[in-house]
Amino acid sequence: MIADPQTVTISATPYTLARVSSAVDSGKFSTSDGLISENVAHAYGKRNRRTWRITHNKVAADPLFPANMLPYSMSFYIVSDTPVSGYTVAEQKAVIDGFLAQLNASSGALITKFLGGEN
Repeated sequence: MIADPQTVTISATPYTLARVSSAVDSGKFSTSDGLISENVAHAYGKRNRRTWRITHNKVAADPLFPANMLPYSMSFYIVSDTPVSGYTVAEQKAVIDGFLAQLNASSGALITKFLGGEN
């Protein structure tokens, strides 16, 4: 079981996310105000699919009517999709480590390009 609580740092601010639900193949962590949450889930079948999702919520001005405040949210997922056999956990981790290092290189230059719509 993943440790409770989890900590995520966003814009140099650490947030503590306590476990708020748990099931056989899933768990959810959330800040006390519910504005940041993480969901971890596993699906088993012909392939194993593992998902870790962070959701961030905020309230900000309406771009058309700046005096009005609106709720906004965004999510980001990491998904691992593997065959039932053929890859060890260490091999899966090596592929993921390489991919995350690529995305984070040069202060996240590829992530910035990705979020800007480049392909």
